[in-house]
Amino acid sequence: MELKSSAFEAGGMIPKKYTCDGPDVSPPLSWSDIPAKAKSLALIADDPDAPMGTWVHWVAWNIPPDAHGLEEGVPKKDSLPNGMKQGTTDFRSIGYGGPCPPSGTHRYFFKLYALDTGLNLPPNTTKKDLERAMQGHLLQQVGLMGKYARK
Repeated sequence: MELKSSAFEAGGMIPKKYTCDGPDVSPPLSWSDIPAKAKSLALIADDPDAPMGTWVHWVAWNIPPDAHGLEEGVPKKDSLPNGMKQGTTDFRSIGYGGPCPPSGTHRYFFKLYALDTGLNLPPNTTKKDLERAMQGHLLQQVGLMGKYARK
């Protein structure tokens, strides 16, 4: 599998538009080579450089396996028309919450998971809940890392 964004290169800087210093919309993501046996995709975005431990920026699941990506600005709703569900981030909100590091340059990891099943999870699902539900169902995973520093 391959995961990319037209907004930033792997290892590159995430534009302000996708952060708390801008409109804070989710970046466009695209992927390819999803396993044929995949029944759904899940997505987790987090920051391992946060001072209090890894900070979760996005939790999503039941993304259709035939989708080729997510457009910029995914609505911050728990359920979307394509069947995608979004859970609770460490901002205590549903949907994407962009980079907002207190100091220094932080790394933000977008991780896409191909699963052999769909997941029946409530809207308040957290990263830990999603990881627990994915156990035994992971076919493949891929990641994309971007960086951000507040000026």
